[in-house]
Amino acid sequence: MRRLWVSGYRSYELNVFQDNDPKVAIIKEVLKSRLKNFLDQQADEFWLITGPQMGSERWAVEIGKDLQADYPQLKIAMMFPFAQFGQQWNETNQVKLAEAKAGLDFSAEVSDKPYQSPQQLRNYQQFMLTHTDAALFIYDPEHPGKTQYDYRAANKYCEQTDYQVHLVDFDELQEAAEEWQERERERRAEKYGY
Repeated sequence: MRRLWVSGYRSYELNVFQDNDPKVAIIKEVLKSRLKNFLDQQADEFWLITGPQMGSERWAVEIGKDLQADYPQLKIAMMFPFAQFGQQWNETNQVKLAEAKAGLDFSAEVSDKPYQSPQQLRNYQQFMLTHTDAALFIYDPEHPGKTQYDYRAANKYCEQTDYQVHLVDFDELQEAAEEWQERERERRAEKYGY
């Protein structure tokens, strides 16, 4: 595997409205661990390919950029489903998108036209499947969100190819949150002596 599609819940689907929300730290920690596992198995060039959505995709870019110092084989690409994506967002989110896009190894639009129909989103989905070897979704099938469409398409694609779908579900995130809370308790006890 040399090309990984990373996607998942949008921030609002997780009730995350601030970058300093503890949920973001947990998701990033789990995502970093998963990506490191993939990278440790790959000495050659490895592409993290994601989209521009606020939430899992932006966090994947941030983690990827952090990991590039230790994993020079890691390249990051952001694919936009259509032209002018994000222009309707508020100024704060447009700045965050520009920051995420800065310093990437590659970015492009699957459709060179602004949004016109849902077909552009299906074309984007097909592009991502045919240009990656596997997907890592921060997604729990028991809690549907917009990623359910990518998840279904990827599973269908698995039936015809050797494509792989990896999930980070709510159970894994809950376990990581409990471990994080335990480390925080230990840190406070060490620092304050209780």
